Amino acid sequence: MQIKSCLSYHARSAGRSLVSMPDGKSVFKLYYLDIPGRDDPSRYEWGRCGMKPEEFQRLILSQRFEGVGFITAFPHITKVFRFAPSVETVLHVRAFHTQKLQPLDLAREDGYLEFACLAEALIANDEYRAWAAAGSVRDYLQFSSTFADGPVVCHTKLAAYWGR
Repeated sequence: MQIKSCLSYHARSAGRSLVSMPDGKSVFKLYYLDIPGRDDPSRYEWGRCGMKPEEFQRLILSQRFEGVGFITAFPHITKVFRFAPSVETVLHVRAFHTQKLQPLDLAREDGYLEFACLAEALIANDEYRAWAAAGSVRDYLQFSSTFADGPVVCHTKLAAYWGR
């Protein structure tokens, strides 16, 4: 296995909102996320990326995503999670470059797909539990993840373990 260096990671919540799509049925919870402390803060922090959350929300509305779910949005990557219309106990995910919502391939090495960073995984856990516990979509929409802060203590442990 080839181990590559990894940037440090400490995600923080930068706000959230609810987006009702123009079709009148589809609705997504929108979680804005930052990764402070990295070089080039304009790539990782909403307050420095040049795009206001309101502009991004308008961009989301222009895409006409269908379904019910949630969106995790960093200034450099956005993932749209929806409960699958074919099997609603499964989450679908699509990724996009945030600034123009151009599709982003989640394929990674060795035939794997990227699932989530820590913030996305913790939010997905909260959202999935809320979905499972809700008796209706209305009940589900009353819930918001309380994710606020997610530091990764060591971002080099795999390399150390693998002996690189």
